[in-house]
Amino acid sequence: MSEKCPIIAIDPGNRQSAYCVIDCNTLKPLEFGKVDNEELRNKLVFANEQGWQWAVIEMVASYGMAVGREVFDTVLWIGRFYEVLSIQMAQKPRLLCRIEEKRHICHDSRANDPAIRRALIDRFATHDLKNGKGTSKNPDFFYGFKADIWAAYAVGLTAIENHNNDYKISSDC
Repeated sequence: MSEKCPIIAIDPGNRQSAYCVIDCNTLKPLEFGKVDNEELRNKLVFANEQGWQWAVIEMVASYGMAVGREVFDTVLWIGRFYEVLSIQMAQKPRLLCRIEEKRHICHDSRANDPAIRRALIDRFATHDLKNGKGTSKNPDFFYGFKADIWAAYAVGLTAIENHNNDYKISSDC
């Protein structure tokens, strides 16, 4: 791959968001966590100093279903993260819908989180083929991953390997 590295990938939430910094040549996670949104926003303010070359944020998509306040709060945070990264980085962050992750990683738009996690473990784990994490004495590829960090890695991996399906902001179309 000839991508500039590393990148930061974000799985946004209404109160907390997961992030994963990925080396786009080796695809290894370099740093990750799930933190309060304000803490992540404050981290993103220093994007240039972090050495990240670009960013990707998972975008909410409409499927015709009623949504609650949590979804609108998440969309608000996506906008806040997008704005900070747009100011701090040379290129605007990429937005990627969850369905693109499902198609790219599992080749099935109906895949769920456990299926995505399983596909990632099958692809990258070297010795802990059940969980992909290993132990502190013998860590595997996903050592330390939990909850939404898997989703942050999935959005980053998809963005690195698939450039044709980015979400288009209406003003950019």
